[in-house]
Amino acid sequence: MGTSGGFDLAVIGAGPGGYVAAIRATQLGQKVAVIEQDRPGGVCLNWGCVPSKALLTGAELVENLRKHGETFGVAADGIRLDYAKLIDHSRKSADRLCKGVQALLRKNRIELVEGRGRLAGPTRVEVSGESDRIVEASHILLATGSREWVPPGFEVDGECLLTSREALESRRIPERLVVVGAGPVGIEFAYVYAMYGSEVTVVEMVDQMLPGADREVASTVQREFRRKGIEVRLGTSFEGAEKLGGRVRVSVSRDGSSEEIEADQVLAAVGRRPLSDDLGLEQLGIAVDSRGFVGVDPQLRTSAPTVSAIGDLAGGALLAHKASEEGIAAVEFLAGLDRAPLDHLRIPFCIYSQPQIAWIGLTEDEARSEFGDQLQVGRFPFTASGKAVASAHTAGFVKLLAEPEGGEIVGAHIVGQGATELIAEIGLAMTLEATTAEVAATCHAHPTLSEALLESALLAEGRGINF
Repeated sequence: MGTSGGFDLAVIGAGPGGYVAAIRATQLGQKVAVIEQDRPGGVCLNWGCVPSKALLTGAELVENLRKHGETFGVAADGIRLDYAKLIDHSRKSADRLCKGVQALLRKNRIELVEGRGRLAGPTRVEVSGESDRIVEASHILLATGSREWVPPGFEVDGECLLTSREALESRRIPERLVVVGAGPVGIEFAYVYAMYGSEVTVVEMVDQMLPGADREVASTVQREFRRKGIEVRLGTSFEGAEKLGGRVRVSVSRDGSSEEIEADQVLAAVGRRPLSDDLGLEQLGIAVDSRGFVGVDPQLRTSAPTVSAIGDLAGGALLAHKASEEGIAAVEFLAGLDRAPLDHLRIPFCIYSQPQIAWIGLTEDEARSEFGDQLQVGRFPFTASGKAVASAHTAGFVKLLAEPEGGEIVGAHIVGQGATELIAEIGLAMTLEATTAEVAATCHAHPTLSEALLESALLAEGRGINF
């Protein structure tokens, strides 16, 4: 087994956390190696964020043609759907961006080592694969990510029982689909399949869609899903799935009563688990919690002085952009830069079904718990937005939350067309510690969906104009 030395940093994992961290490290003058056993870009680029957005764009187009075509003078009676072509487009999109990541690594003179990395010492990574070798570096950054979590009684076969990984390659649209889990992944796939003709039932064990989200957001999404013909069963637990020929019998329970649902496919979307198994953590005494997430301090260092961890592996929000931000922060801390730890309350959450969903900061319940009845709330519905009415996308609202003294924004929640793009303005506002008065003093172009941010800020100030 050969040995490669002289690296300042070795990164295990070339996902959105790992490759971004590697590039930032080279900008800071470090010699970097990245170890990856699969495709550069990680799960997000290859089997998550990017290909799923291709599917969601197709689903949105189908819905717009069917629901709004005649409104805009477009007859869509003879529409023909070819889901396999959509899958082909999604795979081509992922392939193109994977090659882009490889090009970025070459451009920044980062050595890409193909194989599975495992800690072999405080400054050594053992790589197994086509070319077994040892990579030595002054510091090691763990960015291995996560994989789909499968509930007990669910045996993935890629035909009848799927996770998001299999669904992103499946060219089949089932007549009846059960989605287990009403989190971001479950919601997005439920929307895609429903728009392409599946009869979809979503099963969620807690009493709201999007567990942990603002309750008004969750209830709005539930109402809009039901309008689309998607059945949502809350407070309902998945008990098991039995294959019967080419179909599946799904067992669920609610309030002590059991029920069976017949389906052609079942998609498990109940969360993810960290890829921390057989990573060599135990030999360095690196602490993990009961679910396998690696513990880190505010500078993203593990209990081993020469090892840091970021992204899904380090827990918290399992988001690609959170991993990227942590990757940059980790290497900047290692380089001795004077910077603040990452503020996780300023990380946006985005869901790309229609209507889109996005939020940042505190929920209304959390904010009221902190600020009481003096909390400033500005809520503006898209039914009062000129651009939303003209484009026939009036579902949803913008809600801004601000502290009572000074009006600094502490949270924002958006349901509606373009929500995942609109949230960036509030993210910037929170970074700058801006107030609702400052957002209200910012001229927004008319007619745009972004005016809903202006109007909600005005409403929080008690001086709404258009609602």
